[in-house]
Amino acid sequence: MKVENKRVLVCSCEGSMPLDAKALGRALGVDEVPVATQLCRGGIDAFLQAAGQETELVVACTQEAPLFREVAEDAQAPAGLSFVNIRETAGWSTEGQRASPKIAALLREATLSITPTAALPVRLDGRLLVVGAGEVAFAAARQLAGRLSVTCVLTDAAGVIPPAVADMALLRGRIVSARGHAGAFTVALADVAMPRPSSRDALRMVDAAAETTLEVDAILDLTGGTPLFPGARPRDGYLRAEPGDLLGVQKAVFEAADLAGEFDKPRFVKVNADLCAHSRSKVIGCTRCLDACPTGAIAPAGTHVDVDALACSGHGACASVCPTGAITYAMPAPDDLFERLRVVLTTYRKAGGATPVLLVHDLGAGAEVIGALARFGRGLPAHVIPFAVHEPTSIGLDFLLTALTMGAARIVLLTAPELAAELGHLHAAAALCDTIAAGLGYEPGRVLIETAGDPDALALVAATPPPEAVPGASYMVRGPRRTTFRMAFEHLHAHAPAPVDVLPLPAGTPFGSVEVNVAGCTLCLACVGACPTAALGDNPDKPQLTFLERDCVQCGLCAATCPEKVITLAPRIDFKGAGTRRVVKEEEPFSCIRCGKDFGAKSTIDKLVAKLSAHSMFAKGPGIQLLQMCEDCRVIAQIEQGSEHFPSSGRRVRTTEDYLRERDDGQKG
Repeated sequence: MKVENKRVLVCSCEGSMPLDAKALGRALGVDEVPVATQLCRGGIDAFLQAAGQETELVVACTQEAPLFREVAEDAQAPAGLSFVNIRETAGWSTEGQRASPKIAALLREATLSITPTAALPVRLDGRLLVVGAGEVAFAAARQLAGRLSVTCVLTDAAGVIPPAVADMALLRGRIVSARGHAGAFTVALADVAMPRPSSRDALRMVDAAAETTLEVDAILDLTGGTPLFPGARPRDGYLRAEPGDLLGVQKAVFEAADLAGEFDKPRFVKVNADLCAHSRSKVIGCTRCLDACPTGAIAPAGTHVDVDALACSGHGACASVCPTGAITYAMPAPDDLFERLRVVLTTYRKAGGATPVLLVHDLGAGAEVIGALARFGRGLPAHVIPFAVHEPTSIGLDFLLTALTMGAARIVLLTAPELAAELGHLHAAAALCDTIAAGLGYEPGRVLIETAGDPDALALVAATPPPEAVPGASYMVRGPRRTTFRMAFEHLHAHAPAPVDVLPLPAGTPFGSVEVNVAGCTLCLACVGACPTAALGDNPDKPQLTFLERDCVQCGLCAATCPEKVITLAPRIDFKGAGTRRVVKEEEPFSCIRCGKDFGAKSTIDKLVAKLSAHSMFAKGPGIQLLQMCEDCRVIAQIEQGSEHFPSSGRRVRTTEDYLRERDDGQKG
């Protein structure tokens, strides 16, 4: 069976899945889907035949993927292989008989081509720091000393028997600070002491330095104290275990043993500094990404922020909360993510599915709890569609709203248990999504956030009846994030049970208008220069301030920059007029008193004249008139007035010709 130029092989796993070949065929646009019963064993010849003929082959089995790869490699089959799980996610369920729409959606999704994520090369030369107290840290360091270049820093040397062979650097001290990333950590130590070579039955230390620094490739932290780096999933190269958890310590030791060599680290996010609304002219605006990042991998860099790609753990909160799209999650790229979403939900609807619930999960804890539910429980209901991503914490409001417009009745974000304290941005996005839906008359409860720890808890969530789905759209999502929001708003508003033209929103949301006290506005246009998205604009032909609401991200830079303090933010969604640029204030221009050319705003010039007319520099002579001239006439007038009003030193300015003439005269002499 070929779907979108890729051959797809389907297996019922020895008949344990009730697959409807004709229903799948109708959903995928083919006559009938051939279904094997034991593709990995008795049907292996059929697999080899397909792998030898096709360039791209999708196998609907993930359990036996290693076997299929090995067999294809031995046969030198040319096909590029990919795999999709339809067993634990759909077929192994008490509702497996009704899961054909979901299976069709999963198969169609598997035929999509995803752009590979860019990677950064990382080199680790085996320099490992082991830090901790007593025998636990010392024993861990001894295990690794034969494989890596180990430095062991003991925070407490009590109980440690001196080694017979000094096969590692051994110190006593305390860590003051640590920074860097895998392959380039810098650790500052204080109160450093070294063991005496003559230590016999116990380590005897001698003070070595008040402070020192170590350059290492990786760190094994067995102190049990505050982590050296923040985040439930700290940066690569930093391993940590509680010293009382001996199994955890041994696991960390095994992982540390592999921290040598060359690796590719995914570049999880991309930054477009031109779109960033962080600051202008040292005035701080948007700090959403800085506030949301749990690992400290983001720092201000002038008008924008910068992400340390080697320190980034891929949590994705920064991309989730960025209102402009200056930071985007690249695993996968946004276009690929939204295309997967569109294909899954449109295929499901085309196959006759209704009220789909999108279960967004990772390939670690999320996939495991789904598998456990399939093996030991009822399995996922037929209308619950698993949607795997690298990190559910990277999901943003744009994805949630777009999923609703494409027919998802509910979105469940299934997050890893260790990230429970780092989900504030997801709860905020879920609340805002529900606020928007409820404001248009849709039933609330559209987004749920659950922890992937208990299959029974997942079963309860999956069994909860979803609300009625929005009539599904099928448009392709391309372009800037603000365009994605606009398309979702238009669709939700068009099908809303109780549409409103303007929906007020809570403070801090990235949509809204600006309110300007026009009486106090002098049209200085400082706000236009500060606006990072060009939502505020001017007019080159006349003194005018304009505003385009759809581009406003409510960063507050305009209000903070305004010298008259006449701007306030008004968070809301204008479903009708946000796409029209409106005039906020305009005035007649001031005419130059010398040439008559229009320049500046009349109110501004009049205000300057009124304020400065009593000043000593302008009270007498033509100085005040200069304020009423355009920039060209002002220069001419200054030259005409000469030294009486603008005195000079009386010296002629030396030019290049003077220096060249003096040089030539010197050579002739």
